[in-house]
Amino acid sequence: MKVTIFGTGYVGLVQGAVLADVGHDVVCVDIDPEKIRLLKQGVIPIYEPGLESLVKSNQADGRLCFTSDANEGVQHGELIFLAVGTPPDEDGNADLQHVLAVVREIAGCMHSEKIIVTKSTVPVGTADLIVNVVQSVLQNRGIDIDFDVVSNPEFLKEGAAVDDCKRPDRIIIGVDNNSRSESKLRELYAPFNRNRDRIVVMDTKSAELTKYAANAMLATKISFINEMANLAERLGAD
Repeated sequence: MKVTIFGTGYVGLVQGAVLADVGHDVVCVDIDPEKIRLLKQGVIPIYEPGLESLVKSNQADGRLCFTSDANEGVQHGELIFLAVGTPPDEDGNADLQHVLAVVREIAGCMHSEKIIVTKSTVPVGTADLIVNVVQSVLQNRGIDIDFDVVSNPEFLKEGAAVDDCKRPDRIIIGVDNNSRSESKLRELYAPFNRNRDRIVVMDTKSAELTKYAANAMLATKISFINEMANLAERLGAD
């Protein structure tokens, strides 16, 4: 399948390299031309075990390409992934300005049917917001193009991201009454879903909430074991 990923950070670069490694045709887009130049030379901006060799081998085989041209990326992919950062703003909420800026750029370049897939960690309801933004841009352009927005959160651990991507515990697909989008995502992830069924399908809001629920559970586990460690130290227990 032809896949485009906007964002070459921790999530986008790992996901792009792993998808290319199972045979998909992947283009990664980033607004930083210097970062793209270095990636084309095989210089990886992050360290993750196994990532460098994965990127270099799939570049050499022509399945993984990098560009700073958004239009090139949009025309390439039938599936367009958003892997853009959502840092907390001043009040602690996820800052969606970068995600929405990319969405507007995608909508401004669209000439055919697309499935926009949100990988970024975003608040519940963001898929609906993206739909409204794309519709607004297309309306301003005076054109009508079919598209869909899917939520597909990531669950990668730093230091094991490549392995987590290759052998996921679960693959969450959030779709709202669109069997074609579900089929396309199932096709995309088929190489990771052969030994047992890892795919869980739900609506977009449920998928968005699942990501926050997983993050909250991890934070709870860490807080709990830290409290146990403090208690053990005070009591002289091991």
